[in-house]
Amino acid sequence: MCAGTIFLIGMMGAGKSTVGKALARRLGREFIDTDHEIVGRTGVPIATIFEIEGEAGFRRRESAVLAELATRPGAVIATGGGAVISRENRRLMREAGLVVYLHATLERLHERTRRDSSRPLLASGDRRSKLGKLLEVRDPLYRETAHLILESGAPSAATLADRIADALRQLEANPPESNIMTPQSLKVDLGDRSYAIHVGPGLLARPSLFATHLGSRRAALVTNETVAPLYANTVESALGEAGASVVRITIPDGEAEKNWQTLDRVYGELLHARADRHTVLVALGGGVVGDLAGFAAATYQRGIPFIQVPTTLLAQVDSSVGGKTAINHSLGKNMIGAFHQPLAVIADTDTLSTLPDRELSAGLAEVVKYGAIRDLAFFTWLEESIERLRQRDPAALAWAIQRCCEIKAEVVALDEREAGPRALLNLGHTFGHAIETLEGYGTWLHGEAVSVGMVMAARLSVKLGRLAEEDAARIERLLGRAGLPVKPPSLSVEKWLDVMARDKKNDSGRITFILLGALGSAHVERNTPAEALEAILSGM
Repeated sequence: MCAGTIFLIGMMGAGKSTVGKALARRLGREFIDTDHEIVGRTGVPIATIFEIEGEAGFRRRESAVLAELATRPGAVIATGGGAVISRENRRLMREAGLVVYLHATLERLHERTRRDSSRPLLASGDRRSKLGKLLEVRDPLYRETAHLILESGAPSAATLADRIADALRQLEANPPESNIMTPQSLKVDLGDRSYAIHVGPGLLARPSLFATHLGSRRAALVTNETVAPLYANTVESALGEAGASVVRITIPDGEAEKNWQTLDRVYGELLHARADRHTVLVALGGGVVGDLAGFAAATYQRGIPFIQVPTTLLAQVDSSVGGKTAINHSLGKNMIGAFHQPLAVIADTDTLSTLPDRELSAGLAEVVKYGAIRDLAFFTWLEESIERLRQRDPAALAWAIQRCCEIKAEVVALDEREAGPRALLNLGHTFGHAIETLEGYGTWLHGEAVSVGMVMAARLSVKLGRLAEEDAARIERLLGRAGLPVKPPSLSVEKWLDVMARDKKNDSGRITFILLGALGSAHVERNTPAEALEAILSGM
């Protein structure tokens, strides 16, 4: 991507012209508003063009002007709200420069446009309702096109201009993973329960990352039989240097062990060690250890603090962040659990060097998920970089982990307990959890089941007319290149439906799916036609 030209996209009233002018002044560049350019060339208002030529005629003029302006190096271009309707316009802008989506709420858009009589698409009728319908159609297209999404008006046009200028400078100076080998720290913003995610090499041996969280100077290290010989001594040494006395609790490895019996064993060892409410539990391992130890921390003596130290790719990009803890039941995965946020997440990328290839690929499924639901630019980067990731290129892996954690931290801060947008992180999980339950925990790795689940969700999205066939094919190709399965096991429709009917996301007896409207844009679907679902379950 050449970041020389900057395109501002978004709804009418989002502030594209105001921010664009501030940005152009900030950078000393030319500012162009495509609507004003069209008016200048035709000599008539846009409303008149709509009246004479209709919206289709205006869109043809808009596309022609945009194609010409895109060739001007270094311009700041504020586009019309409907410019993204054209697939060619979307492609042109992404390839020609940096595309910034200025997102605004419906309320803000209505307030800014309610007295503006120059908007032909809002000329009559219920203005707010019309705006809402336009936003519903266009928002996925804005997200699909944008390299950067910013909240309009937060807090000012000058601040937004500064943020865009900073992003432009970083893109021009560095490829995304160029400086990632320096450990990075991100924040999950939950007010007084906020915490840091530390990502980088060599973190397990850094006492300072643990020291600030060891108020009682007592720690319980929960790990498994595979991870303990590799990393338990290193973490215990770091905890000891931080001033803590440590008891180690080692559990069996594998998804099949994420159950009541193993949980009771952890409780027993905590009680035997006389752990109190100030003891810090440290979860060292993959998703099973993190989920089970986190649930133990959430429930032991009604809750004790804990730290996530994930050692698998899947845990580093997903399960260690956000406070979801659980154990499995024979009738459903993760059906018994609690939300319990950690004090910190310490993701040492060096631990991935000992990860089996199959486990690495399983983690890549969750990495692909983040691009598919929220970041088209990241998805495209994954298509270009998947072989580097499979070969364990340190910079590529570190960048992928950081980007996934950035996305998850943003979503968790908006919706800690999955009442809204956090549900979108479950793309493929309704199908995937059913596979794990029906095939037996541990037969399929979680990421393998999610991979197939994402393909099924994408195919269902296509069948419902939400997603382009080529986009579904891109997802399937990328997952296959990641070394992941893309075909479901042979199961009866009745078995699928029975297990999915118990999924945690369901609402009023309706099976809930996360589907795609475009790459980088997901939504919750609660009214899936039975015939469409059964077609997917019977063989896609």
